[in-house]
Amino acid sequence: MSTDMPRWTHLSRVQTEGDNHIMEDACGYRGNAAWMIDGATSLLEEIDLPGASNPSWYAQVLNLALAEHAGPADPREVLAAALKTVDALGQRLVGPRSHHFPSAAVSLVTAADDGVQVLSLADCHVVARRYDGSWLHVGVPISEPTGPRIDHLQARRDRNTEHGVWVARREPEAAKRATLATVGKAHTVALASDGAWRAVDLGLVAGPEAFLDAVSTPDGAQELMLTLRITQQEIGEPADDASVMCLALQD
Repeated sequence: MSTDMPRWTHLSRVQTEGDNHIMEDACGYRGNAAWMIDGATSLLEEIDLPGASNPSWYAQVLNLALAEHAGPADPREVLAAALKTVDALGQRLVGPRSHHFPSAAVSLVTAADDGVQVLSLADCHVVARRYDGSWLHVGVPISEPTGPRIDHLQARRDRNTEHGVWVARREPEAAKRATLATVGKAHTVALASDGAWRAVDLGLVAGPEAFLDAVSTPDGAQELMLTLRITQQEIGEPADDASVMCLALQD
């Protein structure tokens, strides 16, 4: 990894488990790259992988693979290399099985001298603040079926095909299918799993910029996630895993 690239430094990180399973999120940073991974809770029959759950195993494996391959300015290159590593491990453990292999939503942020880029697969969120004071939110919710369970199961089978949503799984091609946003000269980013972004959806902060402000310190991030959990309990909303990480570029 080049030492000439800009490097991220830690401001805050908070992760809290949801109601129904162990933590299936992961996040991290190394050098010029930072990422948020939101493991997709299994709907299809799970295959035999060495973790407390398949999504939690996958999130941790992809977390390590992204750290291993961080360095290039192009986030597609980083993700593709990481997915090749995951695929090779999957081949050794369970062979070529793909549809039942765990998957995740991913946001991957890379910094270079000419600015910051944000890669998105599925429904993680990134808010970046530029040096001119403006900000940009990157994140689009997945449109899940609203019908019977059989429709949800088919939507999972259709992932990473022409008929479905592209996510991080085993296929390096997913890096090409990801959306890519050019942020420009930015100095601070907040990355959030969909569960943490409920703080915005529920109006606990005024919007993406206020979310970034709130989580830019350890105390602020802790307070917002605690408020989210209290609110979800009060309204009877099942709590998903919630992860948020805020980073700044080193001067």
